[in-house]
This record gives sequence, structure tokens and C-alpha cells, in this order.
Amino acid sequence: MILQHDSWKEYIKQRRKEHNVNRNENELIELIKHETIRNNSDNISRTIAYQNYYFRMNSIQWSFLASMVSRNAGYNMTDLENQNFINGLSLKQRKQLYLTYERANWIIFSDAFPQLLLFEFSVKQNKPLFYLLKHFSVSSFMEIEWEKYWTNRDHVRLVYSLIINEQNMIEKPVIQDEYFKHEVFDTLSYKLQEQLKLSSVIFPNLLGEVYGMSIFQFQEIDKRIQIGKQLYSILFHEDLHHLFCEFAKQITHSGSRNDYEEIVGFPTSNNPKLRDVYPIIPHKRTKSFDWYNSTVFQQGWYKKEHYSDQFKFKETFLMKQDLMMSLLKMKSLFK
Repeated sequence: MILQHDSWKEYIKQRRKEHNVNRNENELIELIKHETIRNNSDNISRTIAYQNYYFRMNSIQWSFLASMVSRNAGYNMTDLENQNFINGLSLKQRKQLYLTYERANWIIFSDAFPQLLLFEFSVKQNKPLFYLLKHFSVSSFMEIEWEKYWTNRDHVRLVYSLIINEQNMIEKPVIQDEYFKHEVFDTLSYKLQEQLKLSSVIFPNLLGEVYGMSIFQFQEIDKRIQIGKQLYSILFHEDLHHLFCEFAKQITHSGSRNDYEEIVGFPTSNNPKLRDVYPIIPHKRTKSFDWYNSTVFQQGWYKKEHYSDQFKFKETFLMKQDLMMSLLKMKSLFK
């Protein structure tokens, strides 16, 4: 996929300057903002909102990817309230890790969900409404990509574009933020986890199988984009997609790994349900900016990623979990 945005850029820039909203458009903007805030309260509400959207608008495949990755964010959050993590990490460390997951996912949802809803209203009205994206501080990059999607219906390109956008969205406010760099990414615990590739995203199914991959080099945007595309290749593989959909429909997300452990034959982690341990965290969006105006776009971001057998992940994930628990138990001895 070769990005050809130059012919669009000036047009979008001019349109953003000149368009004034009418009464009906303003009502739609306020409705979308309300729905976004309502569904962005915590990990559970985000996961459900992404999933429900996909099952009523299944051409927007990114929404299913977002819902399944959001499930994993919930698992990672409640891991921090698992007794092994409580013993191995300080309260401060666990709080900082939780805030990293929560902040990144809140930012992505606040940017992405208005795009999804605006596409849905465009379909209902049978006309593109993407000129309203500026009112949600959505990048000009995605305004161009939605316009292109409206005419070419290139589902894969749209997924890749949304992955590229979301990872650029969190680059400054999370990855490069001084607080998160100092308190999370530069810590010995985080660097050890990265070195051993202990962090994972997994997709179980009702047959007891587990697919997924290790997550590492998280601070590198190229790697995060590649990982997103690889996860997409798993979820939408022609032989597997219906299995993941069945799992999503039948297993209500609680944030706990107990949601899937018995199904796939894993020993129970005894993780709590997310809403039993975490309150609603209030967020404020940092000063809005259009990352596309200040970022050198990499053509490699559109390189296709394909499914491979290495994504069958059950045994590998169990091994990594065992290693993680062993390290936490060792660390607890020296606290």
C-alpha cells in the first residue's frame, strides 16, 4: 500500500478552516461526545462498546481487534491485584503500571470511538460526514483515510490506518511522557520483563485453544504498529475468526483471567474482577494536537503482516506465566 495523501492534505486543511456546523451537525457532535464519554469510563465499558459496535457494523474490523486487545488490557490490570504481584511489586509500582494501561486505553478510545460512530451515522444518512472529525480532535490523517474508505472499502487498509493512528496518538502523552518514562519504562522491573519477553496478548477460544504473541519493544512505534497488524492477522484468519467471535459473544468480559482459564485448561490465577478492585479513574485529554502534522510518516507502516503457526501460543504462554510468577516470588524475598 503506497500512501498518496499529498493531493488530499491541502483540501482537508482548507475544509477544516472553512466549514461551519449547522444545528443538526452540532446535535450529532454532542451526541457522539456523550456516547464516547459514557462508554469510556473503564476497561469493561470500552471492551463492551468496541465489541457491540463490531457486531452491528462488522465491516469495521478494527473494532473487534480493539475489543479483544482491550480484554487483554483488563487481564493485565487485574494481574496487578493477584497475590504474586502484590508480594513481588510495591503498591506504587502496581499503581503506576495500572495507570499506564488505563491512560493509553482511555486516550485511544476517546480518539477512535467518535470515528466509529461518525462512520455509522454516515452509513445511516448515506453520505460521508468525516468533515466533522475535527470537532473530536481526530487527526487529518484519519480524515483522509475515512474519505478513502468511503469510496474504496479497503477493509485491511482501514485497519492498518487505525492501528497507525492509535499508536501515534499515545506516543507523546504516554510513551514519551516524562512521568511514565521515569516511573515505568526506565525501571529495572520493566526492562527485565522486556528482555525476557514476558508480556503477551492472547486470544482464547471455546475449543480450548490459545493464540497470541509476546509483546516487547513497546516503546518503539514501528514495533507497536507491527504487533497490531500481526494480532489482526490472527483474529481475522479465515479458519479462526468465527471461533474468536463465539468466545466474545459467550464470555462476558470481567477483566479477570478466570474468564478463560477453565475453558483452555489453565490453572486458575484467582485474579479478581476488575470492577471489584479498581474505581473509575477521571482523565483529562492533554492539549489536542494533530500528530500527522509533525510526524515523519513511514511507508513501512503499511507493510502487510501474515498469520503463521508461531501464533499458536498455549504452551509458550504457560511457560512465560510460570517464569513471571517465579521472578515475582524471588523479588518478594528481597523487598
